[in-house]
This record gives sequence, structure tokens and C-alpha cells, in this order.
Amino acid sequence: MKYLHHILLAASAANAHSLFQQLWVGAEDKGTSCARVPRSNSPVTNLNGADMRCNAGPAKASATCPIDAGESLIVEMHPQPNGERKCGKDSAIGGNHYGPVIVYMSKVANAATADGSSDWFKVAEDGLDPSITTTDAWGTEKMNKNCGKMSFIIPKSTPSGEYLVRAEVIALHTQPAQLYMTCYQIKVTNGGNGTPGPLVKFPGAYKSSDPGIAINIHKQAAGYSYDRPASYVVPGPKVWSG
Repeated sequence: MKYLHHILLAASAANAHSLFQQLWVGAEDKGTSCARVPRSNSPVTNLNGADMRCNAGPAKASATCPIDAGESLIVEMHPQPNGERKCGKDSAIGGNHYGPVIVYMSKVANAATADGSSDWFKVAEDGLDPSITTTDAWGTEKMNKNCGKMSFIIPKSTPSGEYLVRAEVIALHTQPAQLYMTCYQIKVTNGGNGTPGPLVKFPGAYKSSDPGIAINIHKQAAGYSYDRPASYVVPGPKVWSG
């Protein structure tokens, strides 16, 4: 039975790759215009490679989206790399690809030409919610229930200028972990005088030995009726809230 369970997990994993594609500025749907959409929905697994920045060979974005500091951004993820959007079961990513959703930003001189080698700071994360006792506790599952969307606020004190926004899912159903990321291009206006941090680099922000990367989520913690850890620490730096 355990052998069959692992076969089924592998089969579902093979059919559940995904990628971030669309962007919303407040209530305005920008589609993929400001996204460097990856050319495939396959994951990145090498934590030490340059693909950790903005994925492997992404397409160029056609625009850089303006947004006021203090306004909300929504990143949107779907399985098919053709702009298809759906709302329902596994809207964002299926196949038991449980894990956190994380968003970073990087201030750059020119968002259209930046290569992602600059410093990054974390602005949002959604890991494992201890108050939810079902598989819906994971950030990925919350995104599935929200039609593939995750919303966050650009901190009001974020300095004005151009930025890359890096949205990421770390799928922990297998080892090595599977990372799915896309970079968006934005220009922050009416910003403040904050000092974002802590700052990290990609590659370099994660190690394969990090608890939030190396964790085995297929063990059943006490008090639960399904496989899940009792707690989870999202990898990377702390969130900068301004």
C-alpha cells in the first residue's frame, strides 16, 4: 500500500507543474504584460544556479507596471503556460504540491534590463497556518482556493523607483524541493524613506539543509489525521513590512 501511495504521488507530481503569470495592481488586472513569464511550467531544483533569480530563460515583459507605495499587488499562478486562467480545484498548483508562497522585491535601476543579481528583500510569505487542521493550512492551498491569487501590500515606506518582484512557491512534496518562481517588473511611486531588509541574494538565500527546504512533510504529527508537520519555518529572511 505504501508503494502504491508513492507511485500515485509521483504520478500526480508529474502532472501538476505550474507558474506565476498574471499581475494585478490594486483592482486592475494587468494580465501578463509586466511578467517575465517562464517558457515552461517546470520547477527549479538547483538552489545554487542563476535560474533561482527569475526562472529559466523567461520571456521579456512588455511593460513595467506603476504602483503607489501602500497599494496592493496580486500575483496569480496557474498550471498551463499559455495564459489560461481557471478558478476551481487546483487553480494555482495541484498534485499535493504543498508548501509556502513567498514574495521578494529588489530595487533596480531599470526593471526591464535587470538580471536579478541585485539584493532582494522579502515582503510577503504564507507558510503553514497552525490554526487550520486540514491540508488547506498550506499557502499553496489557500492560493488554490483563491483562484490562483495571492495578495500583499507594497509597504508604504518603500522608496520610489523601479523594482523586480519575485513570486515563488516551494513545493515540498518531494526532495529535492521544487521551486516555481516568476519575476514581475514594477515602478513604485509616492514612496517613502524606508530601508528594506534583511537583504539576500539569489542564489544564496536558501540552502538544501534549511529546515524549510529539507523538511519531510509526509510524516503525521501528533493530533492530526493526515500527513503534515506540527510546525513549519518559511526559509529566507524575515518579512520587511516597512
